[in-house]
Amino acid sequence: MTIRETPPAGAPCWVDLWTSDVAEARRFYGELFGWTAEDPVAEFGGYFNFERDGVRIAGAMGEMGDKGTDFFMEATDTWSIYFATPDIETAVAAAVAAGATLEGQVMPVGDFGVQALLVDPTGAHLGFWQPGTHPGFTVLDEPGAPSWFELHTRDHDAAVAFYSSVLDLSVDAVGATDEFRYTTLNGPSACGQVAGIMDASAWLPDGAPPQWSIYWCVDGTDAAVERVVELGGSLVTPAEDTPYGRIATVADPMGAQFRLRTAPVA
Repeated sequence: MTIRETPPAGAPCWVDLWTSDVAEARRFYGELFGWTAEDPVAEFGGYFNFERDGVRIAGAMGEMGDKGTDFFMEATDTWSIYFATPDIETAVAAAVAAGATLEGQVMPVGDFGVQALLVDPTGAHLGFWQPGTHPGFTVLDEPGAPSWFELHTRDHDAAVAFYSSVLDLSVDAVGATDEFRYTTLNGPSACGQVAGIMDASAWLPDGAPPQWSIYWCVDGTDAAVERVVELGGSLVTPAEDTPYGRIATVADPMGAQFRLRTAPVA
């Protein structure tokens, strides 16, 4: 278990879900992980937070605007990841200079912090978060909490160059073959590995964009997969043992994919 008061610069610090069915998402994740859901905040477009044991663990929001109007934004049923930065303007400028595209504007979110949404040079969406009163999630590697973050991309080398330079992280090549090309992003020594980048060019479906994947810690992967299906979700990739634990890919009832992970026995 990792508990932190503030996220290290460059590390993932928050995740949120853009869902086409808010009520169903509140039910599904509440029953799967034991989360509770705060009330939506109209000031922030109906955004709300999930809590784990009374502590914020993730955010979510539904479709924006009214269908049939020019202001309607259809939810993509995806999870998104945000990286911590102490200076969001500098981070955004560095990202854009390195080939990213800024979506919208850098936006204060009350006194909670400041956010920016971007698309990296390989086409994957990401966010920056400059913490205010809200540092992001403060617990990792506990059941129902984030466990790992991983980019699946068709351009591994470009992604590694982008994230290591913009986030000021060191890298470690875990695998360098066509069968398994994988690099970890590493923070300061006390922080260690913060995320991974996988070459998914051999198996990412045609037309599927590169995307960050979130791993959620569970007590037992197989039991959690069964529970996902019982609650109306689906199995995408069956559970398998890896050097990093037993891992499965699943989707919620609306199609948003995520991963379940039980850590390997020490």
